[in-house]
Amino acid sequence: MGASSSTGNPSPEAHEQREQETLASAALSLPLLRVAFSRSATAANALPDALAPPPASFRLPGSPPPPPPHFHDILAGLGPAIASQFFGHGAAAAPEGDAGWVPFLRGFNRCCARVPASHSLALLLRVYAGACAGAGAPCGVQLQPDEDGKVAGELTPEEIAVFLWMCWVMAWSASASRVAGDGGEKSGPVAVLLPDVTHLVLSALVSAGAVADDAGVWGWDISSGGKGVKVQEFTSWVLSTPVGLGNCLSRYVRDRFRSLAADSVEESSVSTVNTTFDTSDVYLLTRGRAWAIALSIRNKLSEKLLSASVIGMDTEDLLYRSSVHGKGLSRFWSRVEGYKGPMLILLSAFSKSGGENVDSDRRWVIGVLTEEGFESKDTFYGSSGFLCAAHPIFRMLPPSGKEKNFMYCHLHPQIRAYEANPNPVGLAFGGTIGNERIFLDEDFSRVLVRHHAVDKTYQHGSLIPNQGYLPVEASVLDVEVWGLGGEATKRQQNVYKKREDIFSEQRRKVDLKTFASWEDSPEKMMMDMMSDPNTVRREDR
Repeated sequence: MGASSSTGNPSPEAHEQREQETLASAALSLPLLRVAFSRSATAANALPDALAPPPASFRLPGSPPPPPPHFHDILAGLGPAIASQFFGHGAAAAPEGDAGWVPFLRGFNRCCARVPASHSLALLLRVYAGACAGAGAPCGVQLQPDEDGKVAGELTPEEIAVFLWMCWVMAWSASASRVAGDGGEKSGPVAVLLPDVTHLVLSALVSAGAVADDAGVWGWDISSGGKGVKVQEFTSWVLSTPVGLGNCLSRYVRDRFRSLAADSVEESSVSTVNTTFDTSDVYLLTRGRAWAIALSIRNKLSEKLLSASVIGMDTEDLLYRSSVHGKGLSRFWSRVEGYKGPMLILLSAFSKSGGENVDSDRRWVIGVLTEEGFESKDTFYGSSGFLCAAHPIFRMLPPSGKEKNFMYCHLHPQIRAYEANPNPVGLAFGGTIGNERIFLDEDFSRVLVRHHAVDKTYQHGSLIPNQGYLPVEASVLDVEVWGLGGEATKRQQNVYKKREDIFSEQRRKVDLKTFASWEDSPEKMMMDMMSDPNTVRREDR
């Protein structure tokens, strides 16, 4: 029986293959991985080329400085860096047959298997360091030769920006591959606008103490340089703010393998039929802000905002914009009424300093991400939500779990009655009635932001740079509301509005047949009593 049992056991190689396949199948289907493996073993540079992003010319729009000269070289070295660090070969061809299948799965699992977020970020930093080394670009990340893949060193503000741009390009490549596979006409690389990541870089520097959270953040620019951030401090910031940044590597490798397995024609460039990659930001919801919010949340809205950071938001999702639809709570309500889905509200304002209006450099942007639509109530309501500081620095403030005063939307009632202590009319988020954390008045001309000490619904944190304990009153410049519920929610809103229009039209029409004659009307009785009140009248019984 002992001999029979020993011969029935699988060999160590077969056992390892089964384990690696089980682990890999949790991230990507095995048939798709088989196709990607067979195609990556056809030529010497097949795997590094497959792991490289689609070719494009990346630039920054407007006033921000252009990307560093070595940025495109770093992107060119991204594929070879991933292939050499995880799959054990660079320019050499991958081993063919079953002999190369298990090492291929090992490499895939090292970069795509589910691991702690800190470990995923360390792997991404190692890839960045390898790409910089291949491009001859300066890099403050120092690799430690141990099995845990730990990294050390210090990142300058410019290196943080380059690292964030590289991560954004990795997210962009998935959309670019889908566009290129649509059968569009091929041509040379297109110009792709990189998002502005100044608010994210500044958030990392302030979190690490490299930049003081005071008036110095106004007008700060990446090119101004300054003190760097240690890799450990940068890791702590990522794990507390843009937590989705660590998933960029595994997501990118899976997308590239999907593209490799599905691409029957050699991909030489991105199709030019998609012109949205070359569109400047014209809304408060810029692609950089959409990307920052997408990285900071862990729900289904992350995917929609991630897509918006690459190709921009669909204008059909813009429910309200004060500069277009008019300011005021009534205009706002006419646009958002009946929308029963998640929304993103962005508000741009400027503070007053010393009694005088400051210049446009003191303009700030804050946002609110809600899980449900607005309702006209005189109390707070809601199930979940997020507050965020979007400009000039980025912060995401999730729910604290202590209270549920997420939203407040109170309009003037149609039938007014005397109230000794009427509740305020306007929009509010967090805090309590009379001590709201954010309060927007009914004219949308003034916004009041209070210290987080008055709020137990959202987590603590400053929404405005150099915010003290006293309330900050500011003049509103613009307000945007984006619907994130998709086409089904928008259709439901349209049905609701049509039904309300029918009811309103019915209420306007007066059916004269419902009124009695003048002789029997109360008005005639009142007129007769006023003309001769002493007249004896018979009461009809």
